[in-house]
Amino acid sequence: MSQTGPWSAFPGLRKALPYLFLKRIGPNVGLSKTNRFADFGVQVLRNMADRAKAILDRAADRCLASNAGGEPADPREIAVLRHLAAGFAVMLLAVPLTLSFYYGPAVALPLGFAAVVSLFLLCAVALIALRRATYPAAADSDADTEVRSTFDVCPGLILGLDTAGNVREAGGRDRDMFLSFLREPFGRPFAEQVHVSDRIAFVQALDELRQGADAVVIDLRLDRPVIGIDQAQFMNVRMDMTATRRPDGQLSGVYAQLLDIAGEMSIRNVALEKEDEAVAAHEAKSRFLAAVSHEMRTPLNAILGFSDILAGEYFGKLENDRQREYVQLIRQSGAHLLSVVNAMLDMSKIEAGRYELMLEPFVIGEAVSECEQMLSLQAASKGVTLTSRIARGLGEVVADERAVRQVLINLVGNAIKFTEGGGSVIIDASREGDDLKIVVSDTGIGIAPDKMALIGRPFTQVHSDLNRAYEGSGLGLSLVKGLTALHGGTFLMESRPGEGTVVTVRLPADGSGADADAGEHNMVEFPPRLKAMDRPATMESERKTGYDEAKAKIA
Repeated sequence: MSQTGPWSAFPGLRKALPYLFLKRIGPNVGLSKTNRFADFGVQVLRNMADRAKAILDRAADRCLASNAGGEPADPREIAVLRHLAAGFAVMLLAVPLTLSFYYGPAVALPLGFAAVVSLFLLCAVALIALRRATYPAAADSDADTEVRSTFDVCPGLILGLDTAGNVREAGGRDRDMFLSFLREPFGRPFAEQVHVSDRIAFVQALDELRQGADAVVIDLRLDRPVIGIDQAQFMNVRMDMTATRRPDGQLSGVYAQLLDIAGEMSIRNVALEKEDEAVAAHEAKSRFLAAVSHEMRTPLNAILGFSDILAGEYFGKLENDRQREYVQLIRQSGAHLLSVVNAMLDMSKIEAGRYELMLEPFVIGEAVSECEQMLSLQAASKGVTLTSRIARGLGEVVADERAVRQVLINLVGNAIKFTEGGGSVIIDASREGDDLKIVVSDTGIGIAPDKMALIGRPFTQVHSDLNRAYEGSGLGLSLVKGLTALHGGTFLMESRPGEGTVVTVRLPADGSGADADAGEHNMVEFPPRLKAMDRPATMESERKTGYDEAKAKIA
């Protein structure tokens, strides 16, 4: 009898299956032991089912992960594919068997297998697509819930804005406090909550985010329609805006954190008030110095004039030498006081920005020679040798001649004052490129490195002990620095205790430094500081204050 059916083509396989199954379950299992054999068979089938399930899960995970760009596959989608594969496993046997009754096995088996696999793939794609289309809102809702729960622990108010600046959501630890006075913010432009004068800043910040900025921080004032007893009409807040973008880089939304900065604004206002008070006090001091200096110069000129008349004995001879000595002391004391008053007046002018530079060409060699002749008697009285060295062809320079003479007199006078008998003071004048270089060196007592930071402060002397042996008001070097800065020059001092001091002043020979300073708002720092590149290593930097600036006018 001929055999037909699906197994007719595989007669050997049909005979071998029972043998393979018995070999799988082991030699200890006999056919007579029915119950034991059934339990073992169930266990084997269960293991085979678990292994098949693991294989299906791995295959589904690889397919879904590759389709999602490498992101982990959703376990729920893997479960859908697993159940679908279990259902189609039955069809994988039933369909080829059914087709074998109508076609030959050589046609039925591949045709049925291909039909079942194709139908399985179509159903799998359809189910996954349907599920992703049906449940994205739930997934997004879960993500939004997680984000909101994270935002709820952040300080201040967290706002979610759309690209037009409309409020979509709100969170944050202080959400209830902010929403208590904001006027129905949801679905409305946030700009309506902002003070009118600050709305432009908010719109500009939003525009920067649209143009590609990742984050923008601005300070705003929020309106408070309901004003409490301890509340101001506006709340000062700092708004930190962060952009969220679509894959194409376009702005999709904005998350903004608002923090109350009332405490910071209060501290800032107090600091501004204190700064204004300090500036006002500084200006008052400058006006006081200028007024007092002018008022003192008038009687001082009279004292000097009358003392000169008495010393010249124009209206009668003095009776004895003691009277002549007293008249000379009056003359010297008046001249010293007048020099201090003039220095105070010049300093107050520089501080107040009213010092006028009269730029004109003059021969610098003549100014150096006149300074040497003027102070030679003072140097000779102390036993100090005063000499000058002027480079050949130095010629004319363009500067304020009075200011340059004042610089020379102050530097040389200081050098003579702090040089003991037998020492020397040398004045050098030369050209270096486009600059006039004036160097005053001495073999005096020098300055300790820890005292260099005090140089140039008004009314400050390095040797300021109560029993100090050197006179002076402490304004000489302050004026030198101020006048040098007005000309756009540089000041450099180098000193070693017990060896001497070298002071170098550089000024633009054509007066261009003063013109450049005048073009830059006519500002000069006072008390003047050394520039960073010209400051010696021994001189410490001084703290810069907001009111240590003065203006210089060029006549």
